[in-house]
Amino acid sequence: MPHFLCRLASEDGRIMSEPFFSPSFNECRKHFEEEGYCVLSVKRDWKKIQVPVLSKEKKINEKDFIAFNQELVALIRAGYPILKSIGILIQRVKNEKLKEVLMLVEKEIRGGKALSEAFEQHESLFSTVYIASLMAGERSGNLAETISRYNIYARTISQTKARIKTALTYPVILIVFSFILLFILLNFILPRFSTFYADYQAQLPSITRTLISVSLAVQGNLVFIVAFILLLFLVYIRMQKNERSQVFLDRLKLKTPYGKQIWMESAVSLFCRTLGLLLEGGISLLAAIPLASRSVPNKYMYSRMKILPESIKNGESLTESLRKTECVPPLALDMIRIGESSANLEGMLSDVAEVYDERISSKIDTIVSLIQPIIIIFMGLVVAVILLSVYLPIFNIIQVTN
Repeated sequence: MPHFLCRLASEDGRIMSEPFFSPSFNECRKHFEEEGYCVLSVKRDWKKIQVPVLSKEKKINEKDFIAFNQELVALIRAGYPILKSIGILIQRVKNEKLKEVLMLVEKEIRGGKALSEAFEQHESLFSTVYIASLMAGERSGNLAETISRYNIYARTISQTKARIKTALTYPVILIVFSFILLFILLNFILPRFSTFYADYQAQLPSITRTLISVSLAVQGNLVFIVAFILLLFLVYIRMQKNERSQVFLDRLKLKTPYGKQIWMESAVSLFCRTLGLLLEGGISLLAAIPLASRSVPNKYMYSRMKILPESIKNGESLTESLRKTECVPPLALDMIRIGESSANLEGMLSDVAEVYDERISSKIDTIVSLIQPIIIIFMGLVVAVILLSVYLPIFNIIQVTN
């Protein structure tokens, strides 16, 4: 949809310019006339036109969305109607994509739809958990409290992601630079030494001959190696877009020796936190299970959890249903069983999420602390081997010349 810039006159004589996101000139004019403004002019906002080939699709930043919900809660608690609250926030929001969506949401609400129904039209941009939270708030009549609980949930998830990214940044940088250094040595340094040694007709040590052979092989087949890596990357991207391939890849993740626990526990943490949030919002267990399952990032675990609603319909407890999936650790099953027996399932689900978040954080810290010295030792060995392969022949050349 195009952006428009509207010049308006209010009843008290004020002249103002307002941006608006609308399908057409007529829709834009009609919107402001219904609000009681006199529309002086409507023109396209050419500054916001994007070239499809060059422009990237803008995304809604998590921090911006959390800030929007915080302000929405404050306005609702202050007694503002939903429609007026959305209108006020549209003027404050700086994220262009979020502003565009809010304009469309405002239009849907004016057409008689509920807030959850209006956001549901843009489900690809928002998590199903958020839309379900809005539905729960509307049903219970306490929308502000439900959105506030969602904010706590979203902030926790965002902080966990940020902590993991921060912890992995340094090891990733070390690995990348290690491979760059190795590539430079094999492709540019060692080939020059091979021609230098050939002039003296010296017998090269086996370590030097091996490294030079590898260097020349890499240099001679560089185009094929790059093409092969690019092909693997394209195949991986293709597999990411195919549901069956995603299930296969995510199942492989659960077979890795140390990564299995991290993948599984992070998925269980997300599932439990989401399910607890939905139950606290007043959504029934049977309706909340499919929504909570969709928050699980591992597609294989998600496919296994599809049996949960049917099992619960057949009268089984949540604990027994989760046990059948074979994707939930025993500790989580024991805690959930206690929550069910004590009629405190929501609180226990939150405790499960907290326990596994702490365990994941501890394991990631351990991995990072191990990766750093391993990479340093590996790079030291590589440099030592290369130095030996370069300097050992020099001693042989000295003996030959003497």
